Amino acid sequence: MAEGAVERRGAGELEASVLAALWAADGPRTAGQVQRSLTMELARTTVTTILSRLFEKGTVGRERSGRGFAYFPVQDTHGLTARRMHHELDKDNDRQSVLARFVSDLGPEDERILRDLLEGGDGR
Repeated sequence: MAEGAVERRGAGELEASVLAALWAADGPRTAGQVQRSLTMELARTTVTTILSRLFEKGTVGRERSGRGFAYFPVQDTHGLTARRMHHELDKDNDRQSVLARFVSDLGPEDERILRDLLEGGDGR
């Protein structure tokens, strides 16, 4: 990479960093508070944009805080992963084929966990 060139971040890295900051917080946080808690340097406007997009996606909630908003996660990491899985499943018209392919690619331990869950256990 040429000297002085800006390195691009991976897709979703900024959203993941902002979500991690919200999950680590003990309550709703403004964009400025999130910005100060990040390990990377981002402009407050960038953090505000990311939070707004996460709100539009339903990933975070918000409440009034002065003239702006304070944001909070609406799901933990496991809930967010499950939501993404549902989103991907909803993209395909043939749910049976998608689920069959997913299950056929599971390892023995994941298969046991899924079987336990379907039979009413907690999978542990």
